[in-house]
Amino acid sequence: MTTPQEVLKRIQDEKIELIDLKFIDTVGTWQHLTVYQNQIDETSFTDGVPFDGSSIRGWKAINESDMTMVLDPNTTWIDPFAKEPTLSITCSIKEPRTGEWYNRCPRVIAQKAVDYLVSTGIGDTAFFGPEAEFFIFDSARFAQNANEGYYFLDSVEGAWNSGKDEGPNLAYKPRFKEGYFPVAPTDSFQDIRTEMLLTMAKLGVPIEKHHHEVATGGQCELGFRFGKLIEAADWLMIYKYVIKNVAKKYGQTVTFMPKPLFGDNGSGMHTHQSIWKDGKPLFAGDKYAGLSDMALYYIGGILKHAPALLAITNPSTNSYKRLVPGYEAPVNLAYSQGNRSASVRIPLSGTNPKAKRLEFRCPDATSNPYLAFAAMLCAGIDGIKNKIDPGEPLDKNIYELSPEELAKVPSTPGSLELALEALEHDHTFLTSTGVFTEDFIENWIDYKLANEVKQLQLRPHPYEFLLYYDA
Repeated sequence: MTTPQEVLKRIQDEKIELIDLKFIDTVGTWQHLTVYQNQIDETSFTDGVPFDGSSIRGWKAINESDMTMVLDPNTTWIDPFAKEPTLSITCSIKEPRTGEWYNRCPRVIAQKAVDYLVSTGIGDTAFFGPEAEFFIFDSARFAQNANEGYYFLDSVEGAWNSGKDEGPNLAYKPRFKEGYFPVAPTDSFQDIRTEMLLTMAKLGVPIEKHHHEVATGGQCELGFRFGKLIEAADWLMIYKYVIKNVAKKYGQTVTFMPKPLFGDNGSGMHTHQSIWKDGKPLFAGDKYAGLSDMALYYIGGILKHAPALLAITNPSTNSYKRLVPGYEAPVNLAYSQGNRSASVRIPLSGTNPKAKRLEFRCPDATSNPYLAFAAMLCAGIDGIKNKIDPGEPLDKNIYELSPEELAKVPSTPGSLELALEALEHDHTFLTSTGVFTEDFIENWIDYKLANEVKQLQLRPHPYEFLLYYDA
């Protein structure tokens, strides 16, 4: 924990001249403003630093664009990719006219979700543990112009390069769906992933592991420990920032796009979650898979609201090219212990009640983590408050069910447009809590329809890469 005074003293003692102020926009991209150290004082942590919000997607009109970013002293780290010593600080957004927190700021919404949990008396802490997968490519070219439309991705690990003259071709390229856990030289990214992981640790992220993932063409994953809702979202933004910049240092490029390659696994963001109170876990019990009634009701809320949730947790048109049967991304809304074909999995974590949690497997990393975690928590709390029965668990390989059996299992929406329709008709669980506003939901739906769904209906498929590659 760090106070404003301690941050200012560090700036003075270490003679740091540059302060990089980061905040997240609606769709989930970090934005930043770098200021000289004399622009920061104690009021920056309460009143904020002014900036123009009119160019931020989905935010302000030009006639009401003045906003302030309020520094969070608990989020400081020295940027390892800046030439000059630069202190990074994450911010939340305020309205300077009223002094109120801005209701379209995702980090503000995340804080309201935490406050809402406390106000219910159900618990005081929501823990989240996201597992964001990604691809490392050697080249990524895509264009959508008046005279052309294409995308071209390449990786030295790509199975499609087995016959390419690479001067020489040294083979050892993971075959489709066979990239999980091979050692070097088949896994050629050990060193780059190690640097990514250790860099994250230096910035305060509690690291755990790294490994190659299922797909050919350089799919990987790093792991960090679960954290409280906002800090887990903060860590995920550092995770993406570090991975992309370390890759660039190696002359490579990273994407968290859910489905960049045809015919192989996509990249998800399986999200582990649980609720605690007074330092005690509340999801452990004597029910199915060692869960409590509360945990089962939480699952009931997730499953009931999943079609609407996906408009926030899977917010790209490309998300629904990953959510197809037969891959690790489940499309059937069921729960089961240790079953990766169910959309809600209860990990087999042993008898330790602190490890008891559930994993929602639908989300992907094109989502804004602050919004995604807040929305999942609201859905789960709705399940707890209304004692929503999740039904019987489905302890089978869902992909091998007969058509008659499968017809009885609810499914996720088949497109972003359908998910947005579900959100339009089912968002009271978000707005009645005071966490999300009607203004935010309406703005989110309108933005996604106008700038993504309808644009992709007008332009050929390659336009999708222009929208989502740098997610």
